[in-house]
Amino acid sequence: MSGNKIGKWSLIGIGVLFLLYVAQVVAFEVRLGVNQPENQSTIVIATFNDEGERAERVVRLTEIDGEDYIAANHWPRAWYHQALENPQIEVDYGNGFEPYTAVPLEGAEEEKVRSIYTVGFEFRFRTGFPPRYFMRLDPR
Repeated sequence: MSGNKIGKWSLIGIGVLFLLYVAQVVAFEVRLGVNQPENQSTIVIATFNDEGERAERVVRLTEIDGEDYIAANHWPRAWYHQALENPQIEVDYGNGFEPYTAVPLEGAEEEKVRSIYTVGFEFRFRTGFPPRYFMRLDPR
């Protein structure tokens, strides 16, 4: 086989592997979005779009120095953008929904939370290495 044919097949193989990886990420995110697993480290938040339509989402809660933080750790993040546009959200810690304000992080607070609120390589790989954004939940 000539060098050009080997190169062509190598590129095809890399392309196939990439497509399989993307399909795995999509399948993982769809499964997670449908199941929305809840456990002792999750809460339910309700965000509202411009028309006032409510959307509920299970998110992981991390407490740091007495403050509650959540992160957008996945590619699907409509809830995060809705919370940015309308930070008046509702949070259910297990006792019913209560009003909160979602505060996006920046500067030193973001750096501190980012260094503490970590996820492992396996999770990052399975989710396709999405960028991570953080919010603090302030009671209203």
